[in-house]
Amino acid sequence: MSPIGPLLLATLLFCVGVYGIIARRNAVLVLMSVELMLNAVNINLVAFQNLLWPAEEFVSGQLFALFIIAVAAAEVGVGLAIIFNMFRNRASVNVDDVDLMRW
Repeated sequence: MSPIGPLLLATLLFCVGVYGIIARRNAVLVLMSVELMLNAVNINLVAFQNLLWPAEEFVSGQLFALFIIAVAAAEVGVGLAIIFNMFRNRASVNVDDVDLMRW
């Protein structure tokens, strides 16, 4: 199997995620863009593991991908809690409005 397809997909997802972080001001969309970037990393981990060690019994790429999925789930929980708190206090989810840590 050629790794070109998964690598191109991962590159596209990562670029879309970077664009979302740079261009968007909505905190929820920035959080979603980070998730896209983490999924691109997961695709790369699995693709390179299958490319470099196709007959290996220990599936390290998939295990790292599962670890990243768990970290991403925790990151979404904490991120959404911060966004909800920000919306409750400021009535906005614009990332430019949170330039102060304390007010």
